[in-house]
Amino acid sequence: MATDTFSATIHFMKMFTQSQLQAIADALGHTSEGLVGSEIGHLLATCRMPDPASQITKRNRLYNAFAESQDARQDRLAILAFLRKCMKPELYARTPERYEPMRANLNRALAFAGLAVDASGELLSVEQAHTLTEAQRRAVELRNDLEIRKVHPDVLRFCREELVSDNYFHAVLEAAKSVADKLRDRTGFTDDGAGLVDRALAGDAPIVAINTLETDSEKSEQRGFANLIKGAFGMFRNPTAHAPKISWAVNRDDAEEVFILLSMIHKRIDAARVATRT
Repeated sequence: MATDTFSATIHFMKMFTQSQLQAIADALGHTSEGLVGSEIGHLLATCRMPDPASQITKRNRLYNAFAESQDARQDRLAILAFLRKCMKPELYARTPERYEPMRANLNRALAFAGLAVDASGELLSVEQAHTLTEAQRRAVELRNDLEIRKVHPDVLRFCREELVSDNYFHAVLEAAKSVADKLRDRTGFTDDGAGLVDRALAGDAPIVAINTLETDSEKSEQRGFANLIKGAFGMFRNPTAHAPKISWAVNRDDAEEVFILLSMIHKRIDAARVATRT
């Protein structure tokens, strides 16, 4: 990831190689999982890029348009604008099943240029891949490791899209949200954050009890569990929600440790006794 605005600007100003352009065009022009002809025409016009004859294949049409634009401008900014526009999630509101397969294909191609598109359609600078195996591995490596460690499926469900693009920053944010979502689901409350934890887990007769609360030790464990969740929210959810990614770095090891902690929290909530509200 770029470490400052200047280096990020320099990175995005680089030129794509011929092979990188071809890989990107192949991904976006995929026969069944890519853009359709009318979408390509509209996007090229919007980005003021040359549009070769529409009779040629989608892949060749895109490659020729990208190559001609980059050669004429001597930069790749128009191509990056095309990528941002074509990967806006709202464009796929009626056909959401198209988005993730196309994003996965595009990210495999972009990995060789040190770029990735996250689940929100944002174009990010990432560590450049140098082999096909490395590019493919990035999409599944962390998720596989977490499954081997038996991380709770509800943690993975909340950050599936972020893991596909190695977007650890937002993966941690989404995973932390999963705990609050489960507490709301189990209690019927609509609160969030520390207020939700207090309503669900605090007091002498909590709605969600992780033990029988018969001894001082069990009551202390209950209070500690509530404080653990509030601490997790404060440390992992709030900073990622409000701090820019550049100043709150989350690497793969950090993410794995957070997911394992959140997984333990999920398992205790799953096993907890939930009192009937009157």
